[in-house]
Amino acid sequence: MIGIVDYNMGNLASVINAFKKVGAAAVLESDPAKLDRYDKLILPGVGAFGDAMAHLQSNGMDKAVKAFAASGKPLLGICLGMQLLFESSEEFGTHQGLGLIPGKIVAFEEKSFDHPLKVPHMGWNELFVQTSTPDAKRSTLFEGLPDEFYLYFVHSYHAVCNDAYAIGKTYYGYEFVSAVQNENVFGIQPHPEKSHENGLRIIENFIKL
Repeated sequence: MIGIVDYNMGNLASVINAFKKVGAAAVLESDPAKLDRYDKLILPGVGAFGDAMAHLQSNGMDKAVKAFAASGKPLLGICLGMQLLFESSEEFGTHQGLGLIPGKIVAFEEKSFDHPLKVPHMGWNELFVQTSTPDAKRSTLFEGLPDEFYLYFVHSYHAVCNDAYAIGKTYYGYEFVSAVQNENVFGIQPHPEKSHENGLRIIENFIKL
């Protein structure tokens, strides 16, 4: 069974529809005590980091998500859900995250260029698949996809972490980390549920984990 964490901060309908398109059922779950019944878990999210963490903490869902990750079962964070996997965020102050991936979330450096970046970063952009070493295997999340492919992005903040956790990067004014993995914990900044065939392939790959 695949669970989608329901904490009032995600575009849940589009995520559910994406799973339906690939022939898989995903269940919305708002009870932290029930997360352990699922084989895989999706952590979606749209909005501000601090608000999202407050919602997760309000009923102990933050602890339940961390316990799920500790069980070794696959966990995928999408957009804000990916950012919540990190240790902290600088969005509207400093906020602590779930701490499942070492690193932090920072704002785009929009004022450091001759032509300031338009923020949020919105629309189609390329994800460049990364490996930690030249002879390392690509993440199974990108099986069947080329080394460079387009996905749909909407975000004003991005992740900063060690390259050992970066499985995908994207260029928008400068290079930033757009997909991460720490063992069974995965995160992707763009929206696979809004990214047509490429996004559906990522969802299919996650289902197969």
